[in-house]
Amino acid sequence: MADRRDLSGASWVKSTYSQQGGNCLEIARGFRELMPVRDSKDPHGPALIFPAEAWVSFVAAVRSGEFGELREDDHG
Repeated sequence: MADRRDLSGASWVKSTYSQQGGNCLEIARGFRELMPVRDSKDPHGPALIFPAEAWVSFVAAVRSGEFGELREDDHG
């Protein structure tokens, strides 16, 4: 069964990399134990909803280089 959350009142925050005009994402803060994520180019499109703990782990892994180094052209 799909988890359908009402995100219509969400306050979305754009990635700081989006200021460079790239293909980036937005997150919605304020959802207890959840992290909604969407494509910044498609604000009316679908959002992915991750458990907050999984999102924190993912961000830590990216920052530590677990997925490789980010190049300047990788983020916009």
